[in-house]
Amino acid sequence: MFSNKKMHFEISERKVLLFVFDVFFVLTVLYLLNSIFDYNYFAFQKKSFYRPLILIVYLSVFGVVFEIYNLQVASNPFQIFKNVICAVSITVLTYILTPTLSPELPKQRLVILVFYFTILITILLWRFFYAFFLASHRFSQNVVLICGQNQVEELVLGLENVDPHYKIIGFVNSDSISDENADFQYVKEIKKNELEDFVVNHGISEIVIASQNTDGITSDLYQQLLCLLESGKSIREYTQVYESKTQRIPVHYIARDFYRFFPFSRSNSNKLYLSLIRLLEFVFSFAGLIICIVFIPLIFLANFFANKGSLFYTQERVGKNGIVFKIYKFRTMIEAQEAQSAVFAVSNDKRITPFGKFMRKSRIDELPQFINIIKGDMAVIGPRPERPFFVKEIAQIMPFYETRHVIKPGLTGWAQVNYSYGESIDESLIKLQYDLYYIKHRSIFLDLSITFKTITTVLFYRGQ
Repeated sequence: MFSNKKMHFEISERKVLLFVFDVFFVLTVLYLLNSIFDYNYFAFQKKSFYRPLILIVYLSVFGVVFEIYNLQVASNPFQIFKNVICAVSITVLTYILTPTLSPELPKQRLVILVFYFTILITILLWRFFYAFFLASHRFSQNVVLICGQNQVEELVLGLENVDPHYKIIGFVNSDSISDENADFQYVKEIKKNELEDFVVNHGISEIVIASQNTDGITSDLYQQLLCLLESGKSIREYTQVYESKTQRIPVHYIARDFYRFFPFSRSNSNKLYLSLIRLLEFVFSFAGLIICIVFIPLIFLANFFANKGSLFYTQERVGKNGIVFKIYKFRTMIEAQEAQSAVFAVSNDKRITPFGKFMRKSRIDELPQFINIIKGDMAVIGPRPERPFFVKEIAQIMPFYETRHVIKPGLTGWAQVNYSYGESIDESLIKLQYDLYYIKHRSIFLDLSITFKTITTVLFYRGQ
């Protein structure tokens, strides 16, 4: 019975679970510690009720920055150990150094160490428990697909590669009524008239409809789906599942029906949102340019010996509404390389100098782009601008590619923080899916998520 009713948490639910128990265990242990040893530094009092809230805010913010709520990280013991130490260390340091709002530093510095190690050990123990028990395969979700026989392999691999706990164990062939057995690996073909019994007997929690042939949904199959829906089973359309699991738009699947599945975010035309974002862009840009000016003397000297060319270079890129503009960057390649024909930038690109590689990894080379943001050519967040040659080439293969140009390109973006360089047409398609997801779901909350992920990218030296 247990095997047929496995527990499963959706991606968002698992992240909430991690956060809620982080907070619960930390506050509980600190409260107990104060009750036992009478450490006033940990006391929860009415007049200072805001202090635990501040600690929670710091923990959540730095937890996002150091990716402890990333589900892949939360399932890897080594990553848990490394990232939790970083997140807790910065959280405690920021908390104890916050003037007025945090408790007065105790005379015994040992209390600070107890405070730090209490939080660290508590979160580590809870996270290791999650990794070894809650994130195991015993807590998977069994799913049935309704699709064409030729779609099975692509759909199964596409979904399970994103969430290994999302197990597709059967499919209904909606394009054929033949009795031929067409099992794909462990994915069993289910006869249309046996769907309801299969769902009940195998503990199926979700049915995903991916059929592009509506004629395959017979009246008998439709009635079974209605009964399953009434019994509490989740029935979802494939594009919804793919989008929620991958946080990308499946343009390769929806083909000509693209605009039916792609309602643009209201934020793209919300004047209040756009005005607020523009104001913040000016603030970030001026701060960024000040940092840029500070770095220029050092970069000038390093560039003179390592890159052997002008300090800055410009390149044509395609912006909003397809308008071409010049982007500014610090040089990262030997000057002669720019005269060659346009080619995709790749990881370990031989055209990039060792110092240029350092600047790209740390994102220092992109600081001059704050000039483009002030001029209005770019935004802080949006799809990365591409060269006209590549836009023309990719758009011939992917008709939806130029949809990226309905908003300003950005210094950073959803594709940049979730995927590496697009080194080929196929990889450009994946980046396009991320860019379209941002355009569809654009909001303050998604912008904040990208901002935190960008900080993480810089801290962990993941630039390209």
